[in-house]
Amino acid sequence: MRMRAIRRARDRVRNRVRDRGQVTIEFLGMTPAILVTLVVLWQLVLVGYTFTLAGNAADEAVRAGTASERAWRQSACREAGLDKLPDAWKGAATVNCTTAGGFVTAEVKLNVPVLFPGTADFPFDVTGSAGAVEEVD
Repeated sequence: MRMRAIRRARDRVRNRVRDRGQVTIEFLGMTPAILVTLVVLWQLVLVGYTFTLAGNAADEAVRAGTASERAWRQSACREAGLDKLPDAWKGAATVNCTTAGGFVTAEVKLNVPVLFPGTADFPFDVTGSAGAVEEVD
């Protein structure tokens, strides 16, 4: 009986020695999956941030458009829309402002960057739009 217990203990020690390094191998095997997951999450953050920037730029453009004089409304709207954007998003940004019937609208289109802002962009645009009533003198 005692001999069997000794053999079992010896076998457990041998198995531990044989399994040494297993965690390292499993971690190395999972590293590509972990990296791909992190890259996808980062890209999703950039897409969400681009939507936020487009909406905020449209709000700022409309606010400036409603507060400026009618003759300067288009340029004030465009400048205000581009003013709040980071440099990496300004390059291909388009700001369109329209006034009709006492209502000012702004539409901002931004490109979504691929991994690093300012390098390459996806071939689709993110659009933010806003509208407000003209201020009366």
